[in-house]
Amino acid sequence: MPDAPARQHHNEPALKHARKDFARLYVNQTVGEGLEHVRRHPPEGRIVYFYVLDEEQRLRGVVPTRRLLLSPPQTPVADIMVEKVITIPPTATVLDACEYFVLHRLLAFPIVDADNRVLGVIDVELYTDEIADLAEREERDDVFQLIGVHVEQVRHAAILPAFGRRFPWLLCNIGGGLACAFIAGLYQDLLDQVILLALFIPVVLALAESVSIQSLTLALQSPHGRRPTLPTFLRALYREFGTGLLLGLASGVVVSLVAWLWRGQPGAAAAIWLGLALAVLTAALLGLLVPRVLRTLQRDPKVAAGPIVLATTDVAALFYYFNLAEWLVG
Repeated sequence: MPDAPARQHHNEPALKHARKDFARLYVNQTVGEGLEHVRRHPPEGRIVYFYVLDEEQRLRGVVPTRRLLLSPPQTPVADIMVEKVITIPPTATVLDACEYFVLHRLLAFPIVDADNRVLGVIDVELYTDEIADLAEREERDDVFQLIGVHVEQVRHAAILPAFGRRFPWLLCNIGGGLACAFIAGLYQDLLDQVILLALFIPVVLALAESVSIQSLTLALQSPHGRRPTLPTFLRALYREFGTGLLLGLASGVVVSLVAWLWRGQPGAAAAIWLGLALAVLTAALLGLLVPRVLRTLQRDPKVAAGPIVLATTDVAALFYYFNLAEWLVG
C-alpha cells in the first residue's frame, strides 16, 4: 500500500503540476497566421495540442497538431478547431487528472476557471510519472486501482483459476433464480386469476436489476481505492435512498399507467406501481450496501458483489410484487 506521503501527493491540486506556457492560437487567425504566431512566441515545453482562444483569452476550441500542419495556410483556424473541449476544473487533484487520461485517452487536458480561461495544461507526462515513480509492485497495483485500472484484470489468467474464482459467486444467481421460481409457484393461483401480473414480471425484474447495477457501479468507483469513512458512507446511503425512491416512484408510474390503460385493472396496476417502487428502492440500497459488507469481510466486491446484488434484488422484487398484488387484488 502507498504510504501517507504518496497518498498526499495524489491529493495535490493538478494545477500545481500544470504548464502555464502552452501553444496558443486565436479564433480570428488563419492557419498561416497561427503558425507564424507560434514561431514568434514558441512555448517552452513540447506541443501536444494547440488551444484556440478569443480576444478575452477564453477557450474556444482545440486543434490537433496534425490537422494544423496539413491544412492550407488560408484556412481559418475556427474551421478546423474542435469546439467541444474536455476540460479539467481547477479543483481537480492529481488523482482526478489521471482518471481523465484513463477515461478519455487524450494526451493533454486544459485546466479552466469559471470564465473558461485556461489556467494551465496537464499532459500525459503527469500520468506516466505517477506510474514510474512507484518502486514496489504492490504500490504500482494500488495506484492503478486508484485510477480505475487494476493490473490483474488486464492480464490473461489461466482457465481453471479463473473458473474457480468466478463460478462460486454465480451460484448466487442460480440460487436466486430458483428462489424466484419457488416464490412464483406459491402465487400460481393469483397469477392464473390476474394474467396481467405475470405479463409484467420481466419489466419489474429488469428495472430493479438495472438500478442495482447502476448503484453497484457507483459504489465500486467512488472510493478511488480508499476505504470510505462512516460519515461518507452514510451520506452516500442517504443520497442513494432519495435517488432510488424517486427512480422507483417514477418508473412505477409509467409502467402501471401502461398496465391500467391496457387492461383496465386498477388493483393490478396499483400493485405494479408499489411493487416496482419498493423493488427499485431496495435495488439501489443493495447496490451500495453489498460492496460495503464484502469489503468488511475482506472479499473482492468487483467479483462477488454483482451476483449477490442481482440475486437478492430479484428475490426482494418478487416478494414485494406478489404480496402487494395479493393484498390489492387477491
